[in-house]
Amino acid sequence: MTRQVRTSPGAAYDLGYHVVWCPKYRRPVLDGPVKARLEELIHAKADEHGWQIVALEVMPDHVHLVVKPHPKNSPSYVANQFKGFTSHHLRAEFAHLRSQLPTLWSRSYFVATVGAVSAETVQRYIETQYERAPKVGGRA
Repeated sequence: MTRQVRTSPGAAYDLGYHVVWCPKYRRPVLDGPVKARLEELIHAKADEHGWQIVALEVMPDHVHLVVKPHPKNSPSYVANQFKGFTSHHLRAEFAHLRSQLPTLWSRSYFVATVGAVSAETVQRYIETQYERAPKVGGRA
């Protein structure tokens, strides 16, 4: 993923989340017209919030999404926005989802941060702050 720094009043950021979630009981119900509609709904929710979708893959029994939200949006908020919105619409539009599952999505999800800089690079940067700091005020 290439670095794309976005700005808002008081912030500059390059933040991404990899979010994965599954249907209840990991049932393979995300195919055909359900898959197509789910992809549309995910894009609509991202557009509503001004989030950028970097990658989206809908498998029959789970969803992988890499999204770049605003830093004020927590990972749990992002995941729950997608899950709640899509569940509401898909269950209203596809009766078989209501009859097969008590709820569309399982309560859990996976989320990890993604970005252009590795954790090791950040750690090395922090650990070498004093080595790189300019000498100010005659202090060594």
